[in-house]
Amino acid sequence: MLLAIDTSTTWVGLALYDGHHVMAEETWRCQGHHTVELAPALDALFKRTGIPAGQLKAIGVATGPGSFTSLRIGLAMAKGLGLALHLPLIGVPTLDVTAASQPPSTLPMAVVLQAGRGRFALLWYRCEKDRWVSQGEPKVVTLADFIPTVEEAAILCGELSAEDRQAAHKNRKLHLPGPAQCLRRPSFLAELAWKRWLAGQVDEPVSLAPIYLHIADPIPDV
Repeated sequence: MLLAIDTSTTWVGLALYDGHHVMAEETWRCQGHHTVELAPALDALFKRTGIPAGQLKAIGVATGPGSFTSLRIGLAMAKGLGLALHLPLIGVPTLDVTAASQPPSTLPMAVVLQAGRGRFALLWYRCEKDRWVSQGEPKVVTLADFIPTVEEAAILCGELSAEDRQAAHKNRKLHLPGPAQCLRRPSFLAELAWKRWLAGQVDEPVSLAPIYLHIADPIPDV
């Protein structure tokens, strides 16, 4: 059984996965209370499913980019459980989780995640052998600057508000999946982490660190 933890932004997610079934999944919008909400939610997840923490074999955790504070809380929880239960840790970039939920396409895809002050972390992906593969490194953009630069048909998905979607629709080259499809689901994090775990791609607790984007001026937590 693998536990997936995602606290990258205000959207928090937990999942339990055994390689064949998603045994439990929970996603909610946390209003800046990650510290007080995460542990009780995890305890409730174990109780509802009747799966004790002792049955866990590995832990997958989203590593960002995202909020400085919330990422640290998720990593701390994953590391604490991992050390206490002697479990391997598997870090997965947060934008990879969103990309994994999208169906294969011949179009390139831009995945975004809110970074505060109207800015977004953005990373391009292309589908290779029915799997989305990141192209380069994430960067910080504003939609006002990014949208006009897209000159060929492409998919845009991720954390977008109603206003963001309205702005994106002004460029007819951009194809936007619906809000439900853009929700970052911890079950996809669990699947990605499971595959890496089986391949022996685990992380050392000491060296596993969040991905923070370097920007010109401070951004408040999202």
